Amino acid sequence: MSGILILAFVISILSHRYYVGASVRSARDEVNFESVNLNVDLSRVLKRVNERFLSVAIDASLVAEEKFMYLLTSPKLRTLAQALSPAFLRFGGTRQDFMTFNPAFLHSNEYHKNSVFDADDLCERLELPPILEERLKQEWALQEVLLQKEDLQRKYRSVKFTEYAVDLLYSFTNCSGLDLIFGLNELLRTTGNSWDSSNARTLIQYCESKQYSMAWELGNEPNSYEKKAGIRVNGYQLGQDFIQLRGILRESKLYHDTGLYGPDISQPRDHRRDLLEGYYVNGRHTSLKDFLDPEVLNTLALKTHEVMETVDLASPGKKVWLGETSSAYGGGAKGLSDTFVAGFMWLDKLGLGAKLGLDVVIRQVLIGSGTYHLVDDNLDPLPDYWLSVLYKSLVGPEVLSIEAFSILGKTKRVRVYLHCTNKKSTNYKIGAVTLFALNLSKSPARIAVPAMVSNSTVEAFVLQSEQPGEEGLYSKSVKLNGEVLKMVDDRTLPSLQGTPLAAGEHLRLPGYSFAFYLLSEAQALACR
Repeated sequence: MSGILILAFVISILSHRYYVGASVRSARDEVNFESVNLNVDLSRVLKRVNERFLSVAIDASLVAEEKFMYLLTSPKLRTLAQALSPAFLRFGGTRQDFMTFNPAFLHSNEYHKNSVFDADDLCERLELPPILEERLKQEWALQEVLLQKEDLQRKYRSVKFTEYAVDLLYSFTNCSGLDLIFGLNELLRTTGNSWDSSNARTLIQYCESKQYSMAWELGNEPNSYEKKAGIRVNGYQLGQDFIQLRGILRESKLYHDTGLYGPDISQPRDHRRDLLEGYYVNGRHTSLKDFLDPEVLNTLALKTHEVMETVDLASPGKKVWLGETSSAYGGGAKGLSDTFVAGFMWLDKLGLGAKLGLDVVIRQVLIGSGTYHLVDDNLDPLPDYWLSVLYKSLVGPEVLSIEAFSILGKTKRVRVYLHCTNKKSTNYKIGAVTLFALNLSKSPARIAVPAMVSNSTVEAFVLQSEQPGEEGLYSKSVKLNGEVLKMVDDRTLPSLQGTPLAAGEHLRLPGYSFAFYLLSEAQALACR
């Protein structure tokens, strides 16, 4: 797993509902739909991504005050996280380079005696009492205001965290079936500007004493260190720092062959490739139309190709990750990044990223500061969460070739992707495929099923805003086949059922919607 290159790419939108009922269609709808034909190849796998392709992050801002780490013991949050497994959980972000490990028990023999939590025990033993959870959620909402002020001013305070925070984080990932990647502080520098690894070594030794199975990352967007901390770390020095960390891990019996991920860098500029230095358009200056603009969505391909070329030259065969991504940088776009319309960017990024050969895409964030989270301050799931769960359930790692055409040529407003179906899907059959599509237009589309799979029954999972019209794009609720999605209770998710369609029937994609179509009897050679 070592030596994998992460691309931290918060594709910003230029910083980068209309509602058509599933069962009621007017005559006008029938006239104004866009007719789409598909060209598919079911004979070979185009790309194969990691089974944990869709992964998530918890922002290091959560440890700015250690008490907020206890939110990770919420049964509700744990239930939501479990539905995203298998996945990596990256703990990091801007504040990881301002935090240091400060154990409450300083002597190594006391580590073993006094650490209060056992990771396996915690799943059953420690749960956040409802009254304390409510208090912490209210306080976290106030804390976010302070964190956003720091982000605006680019003035970050140093944070110390203890073994209690580490125990809570590891226990959360362990109980949720996720694989932890812990981001280490690289801004701890010596007078010679090499990485001061002493604090990381102390943390690694503690985690080894607890037998915590985890991977590591060093630094967050080192290309931005000059802006954040007035420190310049060039590409050569960054490489030396990683070599030093790999040496420390190789001294460990537990972490000898564990994953080391990085460098975590942002978008490349044309005149700089030594660190693939990035730039983002500010999320505070974007608009609704940017989320629906196919040209904005296509910027992912342009930037990814640049990075792939550089990686192929420097280190052929290395995997590239989208290591920290959402809709807009700067904590997201207020009133947009946590609403229904954000799903167009998110689903397209998953489809296009896999097609381009990105191995893993890590969503910023499951929970943490900003407006691009999957779960809100009340720990209720937002539209992108439900979209992520459906993707996990229905989409397998094998990417197949597909193109969409309308009468005028290649369609821009209807975007389609095709994978083998997830073999763990409830209705999986050998050779099944999952088609997923986005309609960026207010007008409905009608997709013709290719002749080679026209005999297959289809199960449709259509996601629309709770409210009709363009105003619905701002909604924080989503409907699956006409039913609003919400948790049954804090420990139970609803059953995500598709609607069966007859074999050969056209697939109807309402305006401003996205959908998954499971073709169980496709008998795709590539998926057998």
